[in-house]
Amino acid sequence: MKFKTILFLMFFSVQAFSQSGYKIDFKIKTWKDTIVYLGSFYGESTIITDTAKVKSGSFYFDGKKTLPEGIYYLVLAKNKLFEFVVGKNQHFSLETSSSGYQNIDEYIKNMKVKDDVDNQLFFENIIFNMARNKEAEPLIKILKDTTLTEDQKKTTRAEFSKINDEVLAYQKDVIEKNPSTMTARMLKATQAIVVPDPPKKANGNIDSTFQLKYYRQHFFDNFDLSDDALIHLPRPMYQEKLKEYLEKLYVPQPDTITKVIYQLAAKVKDNKETYKYLVWNCVYLYQQPEIMGMDEVFVNLYDHYFATGEMDYWASSKVKQNLKEYADKIRSSMIGRTGANLIMQDQNFQPKSMYDIKAKYTILFIFNPDCGHCREETPKLVDFYNKEKTKYNLDVYAVSIDTSMQKMRDFIKEFKTPWITVNGPRSYVKEHYSKLYHSDTTPSIYILDDKKKIIAKKLPVKQLDDFLSKHEKFLQLKESSAHTAMKGTSGK
Repeated sequence: MKFKTILFLMFFSVQAFSQSGYKIDFKIKTWKDTIVYLGSFYGESTIITDTAKVKSGSFYFDGKKTLPEGIYYLVLAKNKLFEFVVGKNQHFSLETSSSGYQNIDEYIKNMKVKDDVDNQLFFENIIFNMARNKEAEPLIKILKDTTLTEDQKKTTRAEFSKINDEVLAYQKDVIEKNPSTMTARMLKATQAIVVPDPPKKANGNIDSTFQLKYYRQHFFDNFDLSDDALIHLPRPMYQEKLKEYLEKLYVPQPDTITKVIYQLAAKVKDNKETYKYLVWNCVYLYQQPEIMGMDEVFVNLYDHYFATGEMDYWASSKVKQNLKEYADKIRSSMIGRTGANLIMQDQNFQPKSMYDIKAKYTILFIFNPDCGHCREETPKLVDFYNKEKTKYNLDVYAVSIDTSMQKMRDFIKEFKTPWITVNGPRSYVKEHYSKLYHSDTTPSIYILDDKKKIIAKKLPVKQLDDFLSKHEKFLQLKESSAHTAMKGTSGK
């Protein structure tokens, strides 16, 4: 802490300096001399933050810089012991005892807190919950009994609900009376959003969109995304909340999700720690998304936050380079883009161009002759091709990634592949195929339409029929809608 040389500040500078950094004193009466560690949480990770020597049960952790606010814990003999809170006040004492060093409940029940309201609230809340859990145990047993009817469980369910209401009321009281404490902020972050019943429109109909809109608008009312202390919780709630908001409350379309992420990031930008954490979690979430085509979000985030230098305050040149390389791989083969042409030698050393395929659909099959999964998928693709080639008007352009022409020939012969197969390394195209079509894993399948626009990628063979069937219906519906619109226009 730096003080200006102004006269009236000098008289309390000693006190201010004494409270800088952190110093947490412990007294655990039953402990022998040993080494103990201070552990902390960071998202899904756990970190050893500090080390202390135990002498006659006493030890302390201290440092010149304050600790990030959050939940911390002790580690002894590689075992995680009880948790405690580190809030704004980082000079306090905890004293407790236990008959065995892993008896966590005893540490908590015997805990005495000195000079810290936050930890007093934290342990009181745990003890209150322990008592309520004990009350609820026999009720839960009855509620889980499959031999009982719902009517027989009615009284028990009411009793259980009453206990739950008591817990919520207790937490609400802590939050309202001590809003700035780490304990209150943590408890508030777990509170569910109550969505009211939808109102009626002027015509008397229920507004079916109201509840979704309300939930979106109020989703983060209890969870402050700009509070970096919420990154340091035992459960990775920050990540969970982000994932739920992005994946469950919005249609999975790249433009929509990208816009929503930009809005969230803008709200936390003033706190560099949460700004970094939010953006990085979104990058990670869409690096290899579960839904096809959503990797475009990753490219958008790279362009917006890393290529511009926005994240240079923490992202190293190595991190940025790795992100760039991955984004560039995805960029050229995103759904909706026109796929690049591939021209490579076939088994007779003759050049074969993918663009020469005139079928309605081109299936690009990138494989490795030695890849076990490729050898499992290829017979399935052969079967699909033989059965559905005419139905869908499709053809296959297969690219072997191995340099060996002999391996490719053996593969063709073994699996009786009836399509064009070429050797990837023997290319007439300047760019490597893996830069044009992201294929870090094999086999990788892309589907291109008659204009060679990428309409699907990374599908397993078993999903090809389903995808093409639905895509055909989509095209028919689109054509029908366009025809109807044209008739409407011409009739005016």
